[in-house]
Amino acid sequence: MKFKLHSEDIFLAPERALDWLRRRTLLVADAHFGKAASYRAKGMPVPEGTTADNLRRLDAAIDRHGAERVIFLGDFMHDAHAHNPRTLAALRDWRARRRQLALVLVGGNHDAKAGALPVDLGIDERPEGWREEGFAFCHHPCEIDGAYVLAGHLHPAWRLATRREGLRLPCFHFGARTGVLPAFGDFTGGMMVDAAPGDAICVVTPERVFAVPRAAAGDAAVQAAGAACMAALAPSVAPALGTSAQAQAAARVHAAKARKGEPETLNLLDGTPAYGRD
Repeated sequence: MKFKLHSEDIFLAPERALDWLRRRTLLVADAHFGKAASYRAKGMPVPEGTTADNLRRLDAAIDRHGAERVIFLGDFMHDAHAHNPRTLAALRDWRARRRQLALVLVGGNHDAKAGALPVDLGIDERPEGWREEGFAFCHHPCEIDGAYVLAGHLHPAWRLATRREGLRLPCFHFGARTGVLPAFGDFTGGMMVDAAPGDAICVVTPERVFAVPRAAAGDAAVQAAGAACMAALAPSVAPALGTSAQAQAAARVHAAKARKGEPETLNLLDGTPAYGRD
């Protein structure tokens, strides 16, 4: 999904990453590489393969618009147990294929616990609040004078609801001065967003990102957005919206856009959604 954020063209990727198009820069929050291995080391029955899956998604997000740099907004590694031979070998193999890619890490709370990164990963570490043009990059959401903050840490999620069912999804949450990215890593959970009036919420499915109309609970537009997302995920379980003509009309618009494969373009903090191709 493409949108404008402080006059910059941004793409929200279904891989749960943000693409700053003009700077060919991909932003990723909370990768938590090695988390599953860390849990297994503590005796928990956690499936293998999450690092490989995460790296495949990262490749897809990088290749979509030809990113030349990735900025990790904290929690690159989960903890000290994540520095196990298998996880590090996967990261080194990936890095060997991506030697021309610039990597930057703004440290998070888990990075501090995990310890120093291997030098051969070639990651440039920066402090929280590091700025570039009109943006400031942090792990912990905050406000910084003179900049729009992009951060992670919270693993934001949003609940879409219709009259019969609800669906909880990871989301991007953009306020007036701070934007929070969803957790990139698998097996990371999520925290429900407490959105203020005027904030923009964009929920993420495995294949699409949807802008959620902000309105009072039970509003027809909110129900329509919920139905459209559910239909995209699993048409067989998409619930009916009821008899409201407004709800049905809104649902038809969302469904038509989804069928045409038109990514939604949102002028964030303006409140006006629009549609257009990449």
